Amino acid sequence: MDEQVDEQVLEQDGRVLDVVVVGGGPAGLSGAVALARSRRGVVVVDAGEPRNAPAQGAHNLLSRDGVAPRELLAIGRRELAGYGGEVVDGEVVAARRLGGGGAERFEVVLADGRVLRSRALLVTTGVTDELPDVPGLRQRWGRDVLHCPYCHGWEVREQPIAVLATSPVSFHQVLLWRQLSDDVTVVLHGAEPSEEQWERFAARGIAVVEGPATGLRVAGDALTGVELADGHVVPARALAVASRPLVREGFLPGLGLVPAPVEAMGVVIGTALPAGPAGATDVPGLRVAGNVADPMAQVGSSAAAGTMAGAALNAELAAEDADRAVAARRAGAALVAPRAEAAGAVRVPGR
Repeated sequence: MDEQVDEQVLEQDGRVLDVVVVGGGPAGLSGAVALARSRRGVVVVDAGEPRNAPAQGAHNLLSRDGVAPRELLAIGRRELAGYGGEVVDGEVVAARRLGGGGAERFEVVLADGRVLRSRALLVTTGVTDELPDVPGLRQRWGRDVLHCPYCHGWEVREQPIAVLATSPVSFHQVLLWRQLSDDVTVVLHGAEPSEEQWERFAARGIAVVEGPATGLRVAGDALTGVELADGHVVPARALAVASRPLVREGFLPGLGLVPAPVEAMGVVIGTALPAGPAGATDVPGLRVAGNVADPMAQVGSSAAAGTMAGAALNAELAAEDADRAVAARRAGAALVAPRAEAAGAVRVPGR
């Protein structure tokens, strides 16, 4: 790595950055906007791999329902730029906490060698979705292979829907998809319903077939069915699956962040970074937001979490600024007051 580039520090207005935001999705951009509106020096580092990129539109997002994911991010970038924030396209490959007690507490290194140092850090890198190992499934992910009835259900309403049952969580999904169509078929792919679930499916007119699924049928770039091991094909215009969201670990160990298992219905369904209110972590000055902390969060809730985390970091920095100003004032008073008194100046109360 070139030494000169390695030592480069990106600054804004001649100052070390207040906050670096790692991740340029809804959570990261929203947090950055909150910080920039409070006149903080903030830079977002975006690797350009949004989780929902394959989807045609983002839904349940008031006033922007159906907006294309990348269009939404472009709008967010423009808003951030309007408040003086900046987006750097690149991938963070390493990060660490700095010692020495100075204002700079964090350092992040980009793949191209650039180095950014900041007083605080907001991590919003999201997750990747681990999918069932069915040929052709990944290629149709986010199009007609879906995971969230709230995100995509309306678009496939009243159409034949298959649900790939890989865990007990899948059986919970079945009832939600049944709300959208009266033609729902469960394909058993490693999971077995309980007696209560069998009864519910029968009462709701939900078909159940033995799997496993071995492939997908596609015609005219549209899903038409799910192939089974016994040769049968389940007609379907949409296939619902339970993905396994996993935190993008990468640079996290250098910050002391360790993903933890996320459980639902007695099974591990993914990983997330443990966080308290407003994305607080055990590392001072470091907060997390969005899917990296809550894999089930949708676009709107991720954006809201980013805003709250950004606001919390600004509050911490504001308190820190005040403490430093007080310390400087006291130090200045100790030096100036004796000379001021010798000149007959009136002493300010409290000094």
